[in-house]
Amino acid sequence: MVEASTEQKQTDNPMTKPTLDKVTVHISVGEGGEKLIKAENIVKTLTGQATVRTSAKKTQPIFGTRKGQAIGCKTTLRRERASAFLRSALETRQNFVHEFQFDETGNVSFGIVDHTEFPGMTYDPQIGIFGMDVIVSLKKPGYRVARRRAAQRRVPIGHRVTREQAISFLQNNYNVVLG
Repeated sequence: MVEASTEQKQTDNPMTKPTLDKVTVHISVGEGGEKLIKAENIVKTLTGQATVRTSAKKTQPIFGTRKGQAIGCKTTLRRERASAFLRSALETRQNFVHEFQFDETGNVSFGIVDHTEFPGMTYDPQIGIFGMDVIVSLKKPGYRVARRRAAQRRVPIGHRVTREQAISFLQNNYNVVLG
């Protein structure tokens, strides 16, 4: 009897329930110039938020990139904007996510092959077709201890979001189907 009440307390505790921390949208084009500007405009249109350019970490002569060269763009969404974008991104995939796309710390990432699958987006031959990566990060209340400036500490292992908790969170809140 005592064990059942302890389990019930753990599931009712609001500190143990995962929440959506952020959604990062990333497009990599492999080069700068006009193609990168088009990708930035697509991300701005889809998310309603400004982008940040990503650069190459090292020189790759095979791909024609130099260290520090801008090769992609990304933006980070939080709160309601993140939730709304995640719903529309999952709808383009028919709410289908593979189990191997979840990592051990409660994050999930998936790709979208064609940006025109989003509602309101149409194919334009001047722009072309861009694919994107969507990275979803989950957290539990209390994760601030790892990011605050004063008295910074690690999040205990027992308080981190697990793969199973992330899967159940997305299934319950976003109707995700696992494959």
